[in-house]
Amino acid sequence: MADLSERIAQGRGDAPADIVLRGGQVFDVITGEMLSGDVAICGDTIVGTCAVYDAKQVIDVTGLTLVPGFIDTHLHIESSLVTPHEFDRLVTPLGVTTAICDPHEIANVLGVPGIQYFLDAALETLLDIRVNLSSCVPSSHMETTGAVIEAEDLIPLRTHPQVIGLAEVMNYPGVIHQDPGIIAKLRAFEGDHIDGHAPLLSGKDLNAYIAAGIRTEHEATTAQEAREKLQKGLRVLIREGSVSKDLDALLPLLTDRTSAYMCLCTDDRNPLDIGEHGHLDYLIRTAIARGTSPTAVYRAASLSAAEAFGLKDRGLIAPGLRADIACLGSLEACDAHLTLCAGTQIGATAFAARKITPPIGRASVKAPHVTAQDFRTSSNRAETDVIGVIEGKIITEHLSETITPTSGDKRPDPARDLTKIAVIERHGKNGNIATGFVKGFGLQKGAIASTVCHDHHNIACVGVDYDDMALACNRMTDLEGGLVVAEGGQILAELALPVAGLMSLDPFEDVRTALEDLRDAAHSLGVTLDEPFLQLAFLALPVIPMLKITDRGMVDVLKFEIIS
Repeated sequence: MADLSERIAQGRGDAPADIVLRGGQVFDVITGEMLSGDVAICGDTIVGTCAVYDAKQVIDVTGLTLVPGFIDTHLHIESSLVTPHEFDRLVTPLGVTTAICDPHEIANVLGVPGIQYFLDAALETLLDIRVNLSSCVPSSHMETTGAVIEAEDLIPLRTHPQVIGLAEVMNYPGVIHQDPGIIAKLRAFEGDHIDGHAPLLSGKDLNAYIAAGIRTEHEATTAQEAREKLQKGLRVLIREGSVSKDLDALLPLLTDRTSAYMCLCTDDRNPLDIGEHGHLDYLIRTAIARGTSPTAVYRAASLSAAEAFGLKDRGLIAPGLRADIACLGSLEACDAHLTLCAGTQIGATAFAARKITPPIGRASVKAPHVTAQDFRTSSNRAETDVIGVIEGKIITEHLSETITPTSGDKRPDPARDLTKIAVIERHGKNGNIATGFVKGFGLQKGAIASTVCHDHHNIACVGVDYDDMALACNRMTDLEGGLVVAEGGQILAELALPVAGLMSLDPFEDVRTALEDLRDAAHSLGVTLDEPFLQLAFLALPVIPMLKITDRGMVDVLKFEIIS
């Protein structure tokens, strides 16, 4: 922070402020009122409001409405497919000034060095990246990851200045049934912030989960579920990502009364979605357009978020707090004309001045070479467990379909929207290959594949042609990971993700263009999903009900066991 004496002198007007924002009005997220007067800034700190100040630099914000910078309370930056520094350049101009991330995607590939990379980057970005340390690497015992992280691996990182606490505890069965590894992590972080992840959990099981010290939760998909969690003291984070879209379902619960205990998050949102719709700014203007009180929405996006995660130095435009400010054309449009992060004006000059830690995790794809025969599903039973995709949700249905084996193989059936799905272990541990079926893609030909495959990040592939599935999966080794669409023996579109098989080395603008090509290519195969790649990625996450698949087989999540 700026020097104490300077802050006091500038706040009192005894010395000119370093920066003054003049001509705008401040939206007070406590009272909902508009406040007039200058906003005076000393270094990285607001020192004055509602008065007139002399300044070394005056920034004219005439006609603009000033609101506290937005806080994304839960996300995985890796899912934006760009590095933390590119993510900084992507979202900070939109008014996002704090991002509370869980780097468990890269941690599942690289272990503690992946978390350390994020901690190093967090000291360099203009966006204040705060890190919750990954609690579930792997997310369960039913998958193969590139690394395993135990409590003793996390404890040395607790004192890092960017660390808040323990990230989403996804293995909720492990909590309520007291798995020793999970309990050790909870004990190690008692008294710190512990983030939750408990889809559909209720009743006494939810009580037990919260009693473990968990304080926030982003998996509620209905107002009823969110209400119970609020009533039991959990702060509910309303999520609207590229796949998980819970905003409309939860908005009826967001009011001036409840907003003190509700926040906003994106979880997983890619540059294509951000480019076409926005980031937290999209959530805010959509909520207001749906009739939600602007006070409730902007409070949830700033002050409530800061309070929920113990960030007492931000969340308001008020003296003594960080100068994190978004200057908007209007509350309804949530269109940032200027963003200040810790008093720094966001723009090309500020981005160019950053130090950038080199990315890590190259050549992380060590998958076996596969052939068409590897995608056969041998069985003598026609009754088949099928994953049912629910667009806009990461929960799935557990369907049962009759698929009669032909020559010992259950084949895809595009006419019934029965697509083959496969997960291939790519960390060089065992070479596992598991196959199954999914319904909901609409795929009529070809295949799509990805190394963004939550949370183990093996290769996930869906297809109706085994040769194209093999082509798409084998391409991953050359790309060092990525997204691929194949059809007729050719690669139609691809995006290389050489940083741990998760992130591109390219600017976000180039990644956005590649994602447009991939979406068009996927749709040319008959895919009906708006975001097929992230939807595919979540089909491999065995801690989200109902039916999923990992490299070890199909998983009944409610029973928390692999289907034999």
